[in-house]
Amino acid sequence: MSELIDQVQALLGDAVVEARVDRGDAVVIVERERVADVLRLLRDDPELDFNFLMDVTAVDYLGEALRFEVVYHLASVDVEPRGTEPSRLHRRLRVKARVPEVPCEIPSTAEVFASANWMEREVFDMYGVKFTGHPDLKRVLLYEQFEGHPLRKDYPKERRQPLFGPRN
Repeated sequence: MSELIDQVQALLGDAVVEARVDRGDAVVIVERERVADVLRLLRDDPELDFNFLMDVTAVDYLGEALRFEVVYHLASVDVEPRGTEPSRLHRRLRVKARVPEVPCEIPSTAEVFASANWMEREVFDMYGVKFTGHPDLKRVLLYEQFEGHPLRKDYPKERRQPLFGPRN
């Protein structure tokens, strides 16, 4: 695992804020402004080949200066034909970027991984993190008139939302 961390740090250089092994997974924390470039490098590097974005999510650290953490789960999925020696085992990497409450934004990675499109929309919907450069950033789970972001730790659980009838 430390070999993977070393490879990632060598590739990403000063974009890495911190790197460690956490609960058996390699984790790198990167500068938020560079997250799209970082994911592109990890995807395109022939040695690492992190070619599959499994998930994009967020964590709310209410009260901290960098309140949110956007988390990208990557995998290197071997695509060698069966019966041949795989060049890469199914490795995983967790990439994190801290985001302040104001401005609560991070560059979109939908141009790097098409699957990020809907995942970023979900994070926007639930946490209010804006993905700059996203092709269609709008709510994906809740209706447009919904007020607030329900997975934020300061969202009032007793809050009543306006109800709207079916669309005609």
